[in-house]
Amino acid sequence: MRVTINGEERVINAPATVEALLGQIGIDAGKVAVERNLEIVPRSAYGQVQVNEGDRFEIVHFIGGGSAAVTGDDALVVAGRRFNSRLLVGTGKYKDFEETARAIKASGAEIVTVAVRRVNLSDPSQPMLVDYVSPKEYTFLPNTAGCYTAEEAVRTLRLAREAGGWDLVKLEVLGNQANLYPDMVETLKAAEMLVREDFKVMVYCSDDPIMAKRLEDLGCCAIMPLAAPIGSGLGIQNPVNIRMIIEQSKVPVLVDAGVGTASDAAVAMELGCDGVLMNTAIAEAKDPIRMAQAMKLAIESGRLAYLAGRMPKKSYADPSSPLAGMI
Repeated sequence: MRVTINGEERVINAPATVEALLGQIGIDAGKVAVERNLEIVPRSAYGQVQVNEGDRFEIVHFIGGGSAAVTGDDALVVAGRRFNSRLLVGTGKYKDFEETARAIKASGAEIVTVAVRRVNLSDPSQPMLVDYVSPKEYTFLPNTAGCYTAEEAVRTLRLAREAGGWDLVKLEVLGNQANLYPDMVETLKAAEMLVREDFKVMVYCSDDPIMAKRLEDLGCCAIMPLAAPIGSGLGIQNPVNIRMIIEQSKVPVLVDAGVGTASDAAVAMELGCDGVLMNTAIAEAKDPIRMAQAMKLAIESGRLAYLAGRMPKKSYADPSSPLAGMI
């Protein structure tokens, strides 16, 4: 029987169920999600769904795309879930999965973003992210990295929910390969569809307060404006708009994309952001493990500084020692 799997034509033994198909190609059914002819196959039905001549399958898994100290009851709450760490990290760009796991542990992050990609059919025995970073220890945040239409993004997250059962997701719909800015028209469209399907949507967006408010009004559970283009390391380019978004929002606001070093993360937190999501700043540092530690401390110190309330800026000097009683 001829079928197409992840774009490749394959000949398999017939008759077969989806479960038997996965066994024939050496894929662990517990680590993947399966789409048959554009319809997701529930994992519970793998043993019952029959494979027919000409069927087209997509088989995907998660790839690389600890708690921090909390002062009092200062937890990050997203979609009713509480997290001690306000640092969210990505899982892509590291040299291997072992370094990925070490960096995440050093960062203290509890939420890690994961991309959804086709499994490697040529070598199904290759290690997967879940072999090193356990969804039992961390909250996986499936994202739609690489999607350029609302339809692509929604399809990806439906597969992600089937693969792991998670409804907390990160939506990003890109508009341009050169700058990776979000396409806000497609983002709004996708957000509306996902919220209607009971996804809890954390959404990557431009630093436009009007668009941010529309996403919140649609029902997104967190707004994630960019600091600068993805992977640029430029830091926060428009603090005025970020602050406007924070002041108007009733849901968490997290800076996403563009952070380059610890001081950028601290600035975001001092502005009043509820958290920061980053990947490249850690993964492409000369020493990712140390940078992960630095980012953890920057997030904590920036948050404490925001809660403490900075001194007012002044145009003139103001001596700290009293002038009265001088000799």
